[in-house]
Amino acid sequence: MGLETLSITDSRTGKKYEIPIHDGAIRAADLRQIKVSQDDFGLMSYDPAFTNTASCISRITYIDGDQGILRYRGYPIEQLAEESTFLETAYLILYGELPDEEQLAEWTRNIIHHTIPHENIKKFIDGFHHDAHPMGILISTVAALSTFYPDARQIHHAESRRRQTYRLIAKMPTLAAFAYRHMIGMPYAYPDNDLSYPGNFLNMLFRMTELKYKPHPTLERAIDVLFILHADHEQNCSANAMRNVGSSLVDVYSASAAATAALYGPLHGGANEAVLRMLKEIGSMDHVPAYVKRVKAGEERLMGFGHRVYKNYDPRAKVIKRLADEVFEVTGRNPLLDVALEVERIALQDDYFIQRKLYPNVDFYTGLIYQAMALPPDMFPVLFAIPRTAGWIAQWEEMLQDSEQKIARPRQIYKGAGIRDYVPIEKRKVKAQA
Repeated sequence: MGLETLSITDSRTGKKYEIPIHDGAIRAADLRQIKVSQDDFGLMSYDPAFTNTASCISRITYIDGDQGILRYRGYPIEQLAEESTFLETAYLILYGELPDEEQLAEWTRNIIHHTIPHENIKKFIDGFHHDAHPMGILISTVAALSTFYPDARQIHHAESRRRQTYRLIAKMPTLAAFAYRHMIGMPYAYPDNDLSYPGNFLNMLFRMTELKYKPHPTLERAIDVLFILHADHEQNCSANAMRNVGSSLVDVYSASAAATAALYGPLHGGANEAVLRMLKEIGSMDHVPAYVKRVKAGEERLMGFGHRVYKNYDPRAKVIKRLADEVFEVTGRNPLLDVALEVERIALQDDYFIQRKLYPNVDFYTGLIYQAMALPPDMFPVLFAIPRTAGWIAQWEEMLQDSEQKIARPRQIYKGAGIRDYVPIEKRKVKAQA
């Protein structure tokens, strides 16, 4: 196949340009040659929120939103959720291949070895007010880890990066659980390294006076599957934050704190809480038709439906819907489930939502599962951050190894004031307020 190009004729000058096309994209810098004069900066592309801009070449996660496809390193998310564990999936995301038995055993040992944090971390968390949001605590504590592990600044040393990967993936559940226990006024429960990764997390959340906590296997597996589903999701807001901040060559803890902060927002990690609020507002199945009618009139929003990427049924939502039934057999049926099912039934049969390709996304059922497991909404984004750490580190590693990547520095279109002379304060006139 010959070189593919995009032919551009500049109507301002009449000049014609041939822009090379690679992998279905043109390089934005190639637009710079399109000028109206020699001193012209050159043409730029304007793309608020990067809705149609590829900022990197990645080999980690593949999404086809129109077909409802999500794959980690080529493996369908449905297969990983059914067959894998979170730690095995994290290894896949980070290193590109599924581990063999020996590799998985060594990887698991290294994670387990790093689950217990420095004792001063407890003192740091104790400094937060009793009603501090656990996500705020997590962001701050992750950032503080850079001061406990100064060797993390050696970002160009593969062995140092490997150590930080073990530490961060191991400690995130511990920090998250400590934030939760601080929020509810309970003493911290230390890791039990005899348990699995999700089992240990449940132990640190819920252990009371028992000497040995035994997680329910169904709930343990549910957490594991939810962690798999949330491990990575291409160039979303928090992954972009991880890459942007990491491009300054800061340590992985500082970059992860930035990614965690991005996840704190209600449009990202807080979406499942919004679903829960909506279902509570609807209240009962009888009220669903009226609520849907208000949505179509533009008076309400249907939370948990539609996605920036997916224009089909989110493949993760299908897995979670099945998982919810298994969890509710243990915890008891969440009374809001019937409301959720009725919302889904009506919406999926309504041309208004079908034409707009609004289907349930991953957030539609996760809040119901977490609530059934006695976790408050404030913990929902924290639960999201734990597994996403694996994806963030993989994105960070890939960015560091990419020779084309530089410190992130977007352009802007300036439309402010032109040049003005400074006026001494005594000569300035007070402008009327608009």
